[in-house]
Amino acid sequence: MFIFKSTFWLLNWFIMVDFSKKEEKIFHDFVTNFNLSLQQADAFKKYLSMLLRENEKINLTTITSVEGVIRYHFADSLLLSKCIDFTAMKSIGDIGTGGGFPGIPLKILYPHLRLTLIEVVQKKVRFLRKMIKSLNLDNSQVYDLDWRTFLRKTDYDIDLFCARASLQPDELIRMFKSSCRYKNAQLVYFAATGWSPSDKVEKYVKKEEKYKVGNKKRKFIFLGL
Repeated sequence: MFIFKSTFWLLNWFIMVDFSKKEEKIFHDFVTNFNLSLQQADAFKKYLSMLLRENEKINLTTITSVEGVIRYHFADSLLLSKCIDFTAMKSIGDIGTGGGFPGIPLKILYPHLRLTLIEVVQKKVRFLRKMIKSLNLDNSQVYDLDWRTFLRKTDYDIDLFCARASLQPDELIRMFKSSCRYKNAQLVYFAATGWSPSDKVEKYVKKEEKYKVGNKKRKFIFLGL
């Protein structure tokens, strides 16, 4: 897989896209920080373009700037890779994925992963299926089920579930019921730094990892049995 070797070449390549100078720099830093290949960087550009275009028609995200999407969707999603060895995993599930975060960015970075996107809003489901097709994301599927129905009616091998700006942990921990097929999977909840677990959730918290994205301080909450 080809990796960018030259910052000069990288910047020249960005001139071909419709970025401002500031946006060019932000995307360049994003590509460099996560060591993206040319193919991966191109996938993120396409994702960004389609997300912002479709967001004008349907409500996919409240973040509507190039800078905001790169920092607070793309980078925020991929920063989880600093805490988890995804090369040792086979599959991930993204609960209430919305516009595809963090699932699609993680799939672009780790194409070997089998991706399950869980989203109940039909207009978002249609967008996600379009993105999977446009980006040629093999072994990726969208389930238009609510969380409780997904837990009750599906039976897949999923190593890790992620939840970012979707359901609250009190609802997410239903997966740890003794009768649930997914009780032994890991769960990562993207939280603000001020978040603290309820008594019901606290017993499932294994660790917390603080991080910073843009000017926001956040933390990953790792839950499991």
